[in-house]
Amino acid sequence: QALIDVPRSELAQELAQSETKIQVLQDTLQQVLDRREEERQSKQLLELYLEALKTEDRILSKVAEPQAAPRRDMDVVDTGASSTGTPAKTSLSDHILAALREKPAPELCLDSQDLELVSKEDRAALALALGWDKQKAGALQEACDQELCKRLQQVQTLHSLRSTSKGKKTLP
Repeated sequence: QALIDVPRSELAQELAQSETKIQVLQDTLQQVLDRREEERQSKQLLELYLEALKTEDRILSKVAEPQAAPRRDMDVVDTGASSTGTPAKTSLSDHILAALREKPAPELCLDSQDLELVSKEDRAALALALGWDKQKAGALQEACDQELCKRLQQVQTLHSLRSTSKGKKTLP
């Protein structure tokens, strides 16, 4: 930062270089500082995001626990199975279904594995399990797909930042 703050003409004279070379040097140094700051902010944001997900998962698991016991005692009629033999059961756990029903943006509350399960779930079974129409269940699945893609892209960006920063550690 000190080299960036020094007036170009003084630095050029001190280093016996042209002002053009000093400008390139100062621009490069500024880019390095900017990239380091972006990496630091990205890492901090990811850590906050992961901590928020963990906290939300803990809250959801505490909310789902009291509801899990009564549901185990229900018979097939109580779960909403139709007389035609189409099961209303899904592969989704009670805490996932609770989050999908209760949260205004459930795709932000679920971890990536749960998002993947919701995305792969049969739309009709999901709609039946939630008591929604297929269109609303489809919109939810689409939101979960988009959030999952966004998270995967963030992970790829983080890996890219890590590999970039590993190669730059030799800088003074």
